[in-house]
Amino acid sequence: MSALNAFADYAAGLSTSTLPPAILHHARRALIDWYAAALPGALMPPATMLEVALAEELDHGNARLLLGRSATMRAAALINGTAAHAAEFDDIFRDAIFHPGAPAIAAALAAAQGEDANGAALLRAIVAGYEVSTRIGVAMGRGHYRYWHTTGTVGCFGAAAAAGVILMLGREKMLHALATAATFAAGLQQAFRSDSLSKPLHAGRAAEAGLLAALAARAGVTGAADVLEGDAGFGRAMGSDPDWNPDWQAASANLGDVLNIGAVTVKNHACCGHTFAAIDGALELKQRMQLLPEHIARVGVATYGEALKVAGNPEPRTPAEARFSLAYVVAHALLYGSVRLAAFAPERLADPALRKLMRKVDITIDRELDLGFPGKRAARITVETIEGRKQSLHQPTRKGDPDAPLSDAELDAKFHELAAPVIGEAAAQALLRRLWEIDAEPCRGLAVKA
Repeated sequence: MSALNAFADYAAGLSTSTLPPAILHHARRALIDWYAAALPGALMPPATMLEVALAEELDHGNARLLLGRSATMRAAALINGTAAHAAEFDDIFRDAIFHPGAPAIAAALAAAQGEDANGAALLRAIVAGYEVSTRIGVAMGRGHYRYWHTTGTVGCFGAAAAAGVILMLGREKMLHALATAATFAAGLQQAFRSDSLSKPLHAGRAAEAGLLAALAARAGVTGAADVLEGDAGFGRAMGSDPDWNPDWQAASANLGDVLNIGAVTVKNHACCGHTFAAIDGALELKQRMQLLPEHIARVGVATYGEALKVAGNPEPRTPAEARFSLAYVVAHALLYGSVRLAAFAPERLADPALRKLMRKVDITIDRELDLGFPGKRAARITVETIEGRKQSLHQPTRKGDPDAPLSDAELDAKFHELAAPVIGEAAAQALLRRLWEIDAEPCRGLAVKA
């Protein structure tokens, strides 16, 4: 039996399953956090550019863009999925090095609107998308992340499973949806190691690809059932080397028993997640030492290898580059006390005090911390002042990780901070209430107008 069979069995079963209240609560949290990240992203490039590029697919269809414009299901999945990743505020599944929500929820919501499904179906679809994709991401591991952007590649599976639940695909057609999604998988890391707008497109394209795979499967299109473990399949082709294949049996072994949606990281900073432990440590030392930025002589950041590979840009010039610059975000945290959306405004990027402080940040790889990745995302921060004071701090995790989660109240605050400037305070409050009580809500009513 192919590895996809277990994933298809599980996902197809969720079309009519009754999930425990605790799991549904985590699904509501995921949906709220998705809207929090996606609403500001809807006003940012490349999401705004896609509305121009896909004009022929807009202003008709039953799905909706985030701010209310009608769209075909595929266009809504692509544009909303891109918007959800554009502000770099969307959730993470730490062990898979992966943003599960942006593609899975975009696909689920577009399908739910297109099929006139309700919120209860949407929540089941979200759970399916998270559970299938996170396990595939964990199985592919660090070797896959060497060249590939897991959100683009593995995100296709989450989107296909989520859309398949809404479309009520049976086991066989769910298997074909997942198999077809595998051959759509793409997303190269070079897209965010250089200045470009491509990275958010990975999430949007994964959402669209997964939705398309599910729609195609419903219409009878078949996929290769052994596409994960086959000699020329996903595991070998996109793994660490051609002689390696993930343990697919282990990847699906605990499906339905351990639910990964309860172990998601909710982002607390508006930038690359690889920088978060360093930011948290810097903020803690800022408070402990009562630091004045002009008195800082040196900042040492020791962390794991991928953090430096992905976020090692020493002189970012654009918002996209700055979100992937440890030097920039750590200096910003020390100077301004946070790293939120305002951190990437033009005036901040040009701030001479910030640029001066950046040059005092030294970044190195710590072997012990590197061995802990991806299950642990840690950093060691050292600050020295011109007066001769020196303190170091080991930051073992990140605020928002499963072992240091944001509370419901903190999630609500994040939602209001990001949503209210886009749609207004009253509309943000109303939408948040509806999302917490989504079960009986018709999904077509979830679009909002700025």
